[in-house]
Amino acid sequence: MEAAVRARKAGRQAVRDVSPDPLRERIYGLLDESAMVPGVLALTSARAVEGATATKPPETAGGSGTVGVEDRAAGVQLIYEGLRLTRALADEPPWERDSPHTDSNIDILAADVMVARGFSLLARTEAADKAVETVQSFGRNETDDQQGRPTAPHALETDVFELAVLAGSTAFGASPTDSLLAYAADLAESLDGDHPEPPEPVAEEVEQAVSDAPNPRQFAPSDDPRPSATDP
Repeated sequence: MEAAVRARKAGRQAVRDVSPDPLRERIYGLLDESAMVPGVLALTSARAVEGATATKPPETAGGSGTVGVEDRAAGVQLIYEGLRLTRALADEPPWERDSPHTDSNIDILAADVMVARGFSLLARTEAADKAVETVQSFGRNETDDQQGRPTAPHALETDVFELAVLAGSTAFGASPTDSLLAYAADLAESLDGDHPEPPEPVAEEVEQAVSDAPNPRQFAPSDDPRPSATDP
């Protein structure tokens, strides 16, 4: 799938300066193994909105302006990979094993780096607040799970997929339609396992969800860059 290839390339580009080499290679490996569902959702949402609204390209569109579609897709994907890896480490704590934990230590660092880099890519976009909410929600759900309280089985995927369509849609100055958000939630519910494979018609389904609202809500052009969600 072309969108998956583009998202993976953007993700690798975003962490190309990470060191030491074994840490960077571990992140590359995680991206290579992934089906890139969040990245695909971000890219296809952007493409569908671009076609529906005929706005200017993301480099000059309203909103955050300078953050391109591939960077947004990479940001969402890196946040997801980092949180997914954190979830896996929490489910099977490596520190309870008898063998050395070298690989696990790298995984812990990789998870932190991916989430941090994902935040950096989305910090000055309209998806910044949602990215913060996604990580906060993940923390609450993991705490509840560790303490035996019931949690939604696909909470992380639901939050990340909604983040993906928000990041993609707003690249062209439009907020995601209700039908697009509903599709993202349904897609999250339909996927199983820690390495979900997207169904074939993702792009077509996204385009249909956008076309259900022929005049998506538009953001007014902004001359000033959006402040980061982490700015004081």
